[in-house]
Amino acid sequence: MQAPLKITVLGSGTSVGVPTIGCHCSVCTSVDPRDNRLRPSILVSYQGHNVLVDTTPDFRTQALRAHIERVDAIVFTHSHADHLMGLDDVRPFNFRQSGSIPIYAARDTMEAIHRCFPYIFDGAERNTNVPNLEPRVLDGATFTLFGLEFLPVPVMHGKQLIYGFRFGAAAYLTDHSEIPDASMELLRDLDVLFLDALRYKPHPTHSTVERSLKTVEALAPRRAFFTHICHDLGHARAESMLPEHVRLAHDGLEILVGGAA
Repeated sequence: MQAPLKITVLGSGTSVGVPTIGCHCSVCTSVDPRDNRLRPSILVSYQGHNVLVDTTPDFRTQALRAHIERVDAIVFTHSHADHLMGLDDVRPFNFRQSGSIPIYAARDTMEAIHRCFPYIFDGAERNTNVPNLEPRVLDGATFTLFGLEFLPVPVMHGKQLIYGFRFGAAAYLTDHSEIPDASMELLRDLDVLFLDALRYKPHPTHSTVERSLKTVEALAPRRAFFTHICHDLGHARAESMLPEHVRLAHDGLEILVGGAA
């Protein structure tokens, strides 16, 4: 029997976050805290372990807000800045845990991590501390973290092939414009499914609310949560037009997999 999982939504926003700098629209000026969206990331917690999916530029704020006290592994979906650039902020976890943290990514993403943070991996002696990481390249095969299997799920982000992940009865797909048929088959029989739903209008590299609703209908998860949301969607109004089992993710949301939200 699978151990219970808790998913914490650390960020539910698009690449520039919400409020968007310099914008005075109704969502960016909203007093509803669910309309404040940091860059997209989740924390998967089970059996005393925490697995982080992506390190956004907001990671320090997210970790403090969610009272994260340990990170046991980091899994990356792809190499875009909004999913990567907070990696240096894992250093306090190295100090607290007195050890290295394994990071998992596809080869192209791992190469981008090395380019963005060369000082982490060059082995040079320094008078300052750098993150202590163990790079582990994914080849598409299932891998196990602390007794839980993680399955990379290939999706298209425009013309780029990236990964979502299935773990237990949950799956997290962000930044996708298309889910190939073979990947759809990997997403059956889910309790919780996260999908990209940037806005209502079409976008070349992201899914829309309408398209993600069709994905939910095709896969029939028990519950679905839309994420990577821009300022075109006000939380309350947009969610009021969704089916009961489909909700908008929001920063700070905690979801039990296999139980009630």
